Amino acid sequence: MSCKSSLCLRCAKVYADNWVDQVSKVLHEGVIYRHIILTVPAMFRTTFYQHAAVVLSAFMRCGRQCLDDFYSTVKGKALKGGYITVLHTHGRNGQYHPHLHILATSGGYDAQGACWEHLQYLPYQLLRRQWQWHLLTMLRQTLKTEAIHRLVDTCFRKYPDGLVTNVQKGAVPTQAHSVARYVAKYVVSPPISVRRIDAYDGVRVTYHYRSHRTDRMEHETVPVDTFIGRMVQHALPKGFQRIRYYGVQATKTFAKVKMVIQAALAKVEGIVKGAVKIIARLTYRQRYEQSTGRDPFRCPHCGKEMAVWRIWHPTYGVIYDEGEVIKRGTYTFSTQRAGP
Repeated sequence: MSCKSSLCLRCAKVYADNWVDQVSKVLHEGVIYRHIILTVPAMFRTTFYQHAAVVLSAFMRCGRQCLDDFYSTVKGKALKGGYITVLHTHGRNGQYHPHLHILATSGGYDAQGACWEHLQYLPYQLLRRQWQWHLLTMLRQTLKTEAIHRLVDTCFRKYPDGLVTNVQKGAVPTQAHSVARYVAKYVVSPPISVRRIDAYDGVRVTYHYRSHRTDRMEHETVPVDTFIGRMVQHALPKGFQRIRYYGVQATKTFAKVKMVIQAALAKVEGIVKGAVKIIARLTYRQRYEQSTGRDPFRCPHCGKEMAVWRIWHPTYGVIYDEGEVIKRGTYTFSTQRAGP
């Protein structure tokens, strides 16, 4: 009975599990994936917030174009990678900080040579400069104003070495059970979890977070209206898809590309087979047992397995009664229909 929203402080766990189940089914077996983060300078965050309906979609497409260009430049030939792109709009302290978490193939498909080109090493400095060029070009073309042109020129001068990016080193599924489970904690989590809220007195909220700048635990106390504002500002425009699939991960072309990718991988030596592990979707019973270590369907007194008999809600009262179902003869009718 959860809302399954990624913004809900209590129900995001179900949302994350469902996302992991969905993503783990659309990964190419034998392909190494990397977790890549592409950020936005602080001077553009207000612009992104004010023009979210226009900029955010172009922002996500920009990440895909940048990585395709980056892979092609590194390998010296046109490559088409696969990207599961997730838009993240909050930082660790809950303030507006748009950036992209990308689950990217470490390499791409060469259509001309009909082979898969694996990239063992990704030059970080080149990625920083190419991401700066793609992001600022996108802003110039999307928001054609003098203010944006001035900000873009300022950004080029302020960051001559490019913008901040982060590439996870090596194959992603090193300690996690799968690449999807590994990245889920980054991309489908609420702005602030319940366990990070330390105190609330009806007027002010105190919460903690680990600062990127100091790498230390920081505590912050803000008025409750400010805290609520920091949460709801991450609600995206209605109908906006914050998780998108590009390249060889695109939903429409995945089935057609899958066999081509497997054939291309067969020609390449050195690719780790079985790098991707498919995860089955967890039931409520399994999630509860993982979190608490206790089977919710097992009686704590006699140890026998329990079945649902009655569901009572504090507002609506009894919403399900097995005894009433039996009295109505529902099971008797079902047995008669199923008989010979």
